[in-house]
Amino acid sequence: MDDQERHDNGMTVRRAVLGNAHVDRAQANRTELTTEFQDFITRYAWGEIWTRPGLPRHTRSLLTIAMMVALNREEELKLHLRAAKNNGVTRDEIKEVLMQAAIYCGVPAANSAFHMASEVFKAMDAEQQSGT
Repeated sequence: MDDQERHDNGMTVRRAVLGNAHVDRAQANRTELTTEFQDFITRYAWGEIWTRPGLPRHTRSLLTIAMMVALNREEELKLHLRAAKNNGVTRDEIKEVLMQAAIYCGVPAANSAFHMASEVFKAMDAEQQSGT
């Protein structure tokens, strides 16, 4: 597979997981500074890793959430909490990942993650009720 195929496959998966609105915003906000980085993550994170057959997207979502908690990456955690729904992840499964994170990442990290998840889910519920 060449870089263009990897990029095209990555963009397909990126859109499926994160949603068109997020990806369109990221593409629209590309600058001279960030263009190569956006292409890099599309090719390698999405086109190389998320397309691998060894794990289903559902599992990859759960793992990514756990890693974002461990690394204290708030914005990425919020993004992947929202995106997990696109991969069939339930809120109960997310709760279990956050409980597991409390033991292995620490209670403060999990506490913050639970607060973020509550905010994200509240916003998603409001969007669903308003039809946006």
